[in-house]
Amino acid sequence: MQVTTKAIVLSSLKYGDTSLIVKAFTQTDGLKSYLLKGVLASKKGKLKAAYFLPLTQLELTATHKNKGTLETIREVKVLNPYKSLHTDIVKNSLVLFLAEMLGNSIQEEQQDASLYNYLEYSMQWLDSNETIANFHLLFLLNLTKFLGFYPEESEGINSYFDLQEGQFVASPTLNPLIENENAASFKRLLGINFDALKGIKIAKGIRESLLKSVILYFELHLHGFRKPKSLAVLNAVFD
Repeated sequence: MQVTTKAIVLSSLKYGDTSLIVKAFTQTDGLKSYLLKGVLASKKGKLKAAYFLPLTQLELTATHKNKGTLETIREVKVLNPYKSLHTDIVKNSLVLFLAEMLGNSIQEEQQDASLYNYLEYSMQWLDSNETIANFHLLFLLNLTKFLGFYPEESEGINSYFDLQEGQFVASPTLNPLIENENAASFKRLLGINFDALKGIKIAKGIRESLLKSVILYFELHLHGFRKPKSLAVLNAVFD
């Protein structure tokens, strides 16, 4: 079946000497993988490797057989071209990290328009704003809404966040916890949008510790989730 759909690139892997396997989250069919034969060798073809950088927003005309095999792309054009995501070293490191997190988290080959719209908006926001030190923390927390394990917010004085149960508790449990200053910063990120990040300051050490906890939160709640290899690069950039 031929479809035309928006898509966001999650990964691009070299296959053989001249081809790529591209994994993308599509607006119409969820997660899809495509084989781009000869794209690295052809300079005149409609498909160019530069179109498939992580988190690039595309419009694809593709053939979807929906049999769990690699699909094919007939035509592609870039939507919402980025001004800074792939040229600013900090933003590019964020993009590589978040693309890997998304690739390890999204498993469904089915339409999820709300998730697609969230990803599209988030990357456009990141591209056009400069107050981004805590962007990845809020991005990942809000992502859990679509994956089904958003933290249960607490209106009381509960000062420990139980990562296994996904909720704040009044006293320590045997499960992994976010506590003390980390828990206070964690609470401040719940229920806000990206524009509110301008008013939130989190110390570097707490930010790194929180990110480790958020990644563990994903591990605990997503079957088969793998820790991102790009985390070390991200930490180095924010050093």
